[in-house]
Amino acid sequence: MAPQSAREALRPKAVPQPTRRSRSARSFVIVFINFLFTLAFVAVLGAGAVAYWSKSTFEGRGPLTEETTYLVPKSAGLQSIAAGLESAGIVSNSWIFTKGVQLAGAAGDLKAGEYGFQPGVSMREVMDTIRSGNSILHSVTIPEGWTVKQVFDRLSSEETLTGNLPAMPSEGSLRPETYKFTRGLSRADLVAQMKSAQASLVDEIWKQRAPDLPLKDENQFVTLASIVEKETGVPEERPHVASVFINRLRKGMRLQSDPTIIYGIWGGDGKPADEPIRQSHIKSDTPYNTYVIKGLPPGPIANPGRAALEAVAKPMKSDDIYFVADGSGGHAFSASLDEHNANVRRLRQRERQDDAGAADDAAPAQ
Repeated sequence: MAPQSAREALRPKAVPQPTRRSRSARSFVIVFINFLFTLAFVAVLGAGAVAYWSKSTFEGRGPLTEETTYLVPKSAGLQSIAAGLESAGIVSNSWIFTKGVQLAGAAGDLKAGEYGFQPGVSMREVMDTIRSGNSILHSVTIPEGWTVKQVFDRLSSEETLTGNLPAMPSEGSLRPETYKFTRGLSRADLVAQMKSAQASLVDEIWKQRAPDLPLKDENQFVTLASIVEKETGVPEERPHVASVFINRLRKGMRLQSDPTIIYGIWGGDGKPADEPIRQSHIKSDTPYNTYVIKGLPPGPIANPGRAALEAVAKPMKSDDIYFVADGSGGHAFSASLDEHNANVRRLRQRERQDDAGAADDAAPAQ
């Protein structure tokens, strides 16, 4: 370096000035940052507005104007359920319903079934209803003494059931009962339920039977119970009717039961209402005609209920081997043929009196 004089050494040196952005560049950055803040604010505000609107829509009154039902199919997913509810006019927006269910943590809790909804039901109420699984239950009643054919005819006409009927099971294998089910249950599943219920019932009562019954197995047990079921509609008579047939079996007498004639000729369809039992029917050669065969027919003639099964398992103690209608809905029982014939004569006399009374009522006034 060249030596400096004292004056030069004391002279202030120039300080480098910082580089400044141009005014235009500084203005663009500020505008852009302001834009981003504004955009974020609008987005947050919009999201809040959407969230508030969605929540209000999810919890507010819905579009449904009249009471209705909706079937949630088995294995249906949330989006499918939501779309179906919107299509049915139960919810106004499937997207909001879907998101509301997801946020409630109920996406995996919705259950198949048929549900009823009131007018104005909210989406939250719809979700809670389907989540509860408290679906509408339908019912079908199978009366005691119906044949399998009659049961199948009833199930075939039940519109709330689905699918085809299975192969017809053996007579006596379906339990008479009132069955409750949700819409969409298959006919095959209901028949399987009826078979299982009857098998359990028969097994339960058979194990509690009197030890001296002249019955070899459960098939004979159900067969005799089905005959008792068809012979009387008076519940308290069943043990008495059962005792008559048990006594006849023990004595080697033919059962001579009219319902067995009917089943042997007309099967599960039953006798036509306008067709009387004729002498030709009584003499008919069928394996079910207990006027011709000895002992029990090869199988049941109907589906017996619990009361008939219990009556056969523990019949009344009696010496009676005959019974005949008494004209009042019940039967007159007797231990001898003479008593029986006297009961028959009383029945015929009563029938003649009833016919005469009917004729008098129908006669024109003089």
